[in-house]
Amino acid sequence: MKRLISSSLTLLITFLLLVATDRRAWGYVDPGTGLIALQTFASVGAAYVYFIRRRIRAFFASKQKAPVEVPLVAPESAESREVV
Repeated sequence: MKRLISSSLTLLITFLLLVATDRRAWGYVDPGTGLIALQTFASVGAAYVYFIRRRIRAFFASKQKAPVEVPLVAPESAESREVV
């Protein structure tokens, strides 16, 4: 237990020192960066819709449709039993 507390305190102190000693960044942000972020969000949204499309169809489908019953075995006619 002491080892867990010690390692947790070490990680916390290291994180706090990194946050407290940050320096100014004199960087350049490209004007197209916003469009790349927008494209990322749009593609994640499109992928989400693609994977849940069945639920979306079921949500918008009419719930008043009666289920169609399909016979399990087709009826045999008398003509199909005759041998020529």
